[in-house]
Amino acid sequence: MKTKAGHKQVKRATTAARIIHWVNVFSMIAAIATGLYIAAPYYQTFIADPAVDKYVMAWNRWVHFIVAIIFDVTSIIVFYLMFFSRVEKTYKKIIPSKENFKEFVEVFLNLITFNRRKEFSSEHNDSFNITFFSVFHLLLVWMLLTGLQMYVHGLASGESSIGEWWPWMLHLITDWTIPVSAWMVGSGPTPSLMDVRISHHITMWLIIVWVVFHIYYQVWRTIFWKEGDIAIMFGGSKFVKVKEEGEEA
Repeated sequence: MKTKAGHKQVKRATTAARIIHWVNVFSMIAAIATGLYIAAPYYQTFIADPAVDKYVMAWNRWVHFIVAIIFDVTSIIVFYLMFFSRVEKTYKKIIPSKENFKEFVEVFLNLITFNRRKEFSSEHNDSFNITFFSVFHLLLVWMLLTGLQMYVHGLASGESSIGEWWPWMLHLITDWTIPVSAWMVGSGPTPSLMDVRISHHITMWLIIVWVVFHIYYQVWRTIFWKEGDIAIMFGGSKFVKVKEEGEEA
């Protein structure tokens, strides 16, 4: 559907996808702020009463845990939408096929040549961007698993307010992150919970680097492609140039 001369409007994000995006944005800000405080308290309340001040850490831990749950839920929804979205089933873009590999390379070349070469369609989501987002979700899954491992060690008695099954299940699902974290950080022959803490912290910085590049790339595409990509997560669509008959791709 043409909406203005030479361009057509293309639907790129459902309402659900946009809500998830902004929920994740604010949840990530909260998770990073509270996570850094839990690791090394960097602010205190201005209330002199110690009975109030001692709950600052407790509130930070509570907010951190709640936003982690939100990430759990949104990750499940994103995984569902990869296969059943009404707009784009993005799983098709991460299948290791010749077509996807070629598109990935072309989008990468487009980036490093500053749009001097554009041998792909920007009407749909591309393999480069989908792979990039898949990396984010893998980092997020690792954050959740290592976070739950640290959380369950706080339940040293093996009990919780909802029963013994909860700590047992968390140990079953996340205990393997201890040796893997030790291998990742190269701590030595004796894995410990500290390895998980270090791995969790390093992953946070990797996610921050990911976010910085994500914002840069969205602005970059908006400037160079001139198709309003940055508006996708606001209105759900972008405008793609309609090539005239005989015009080169």
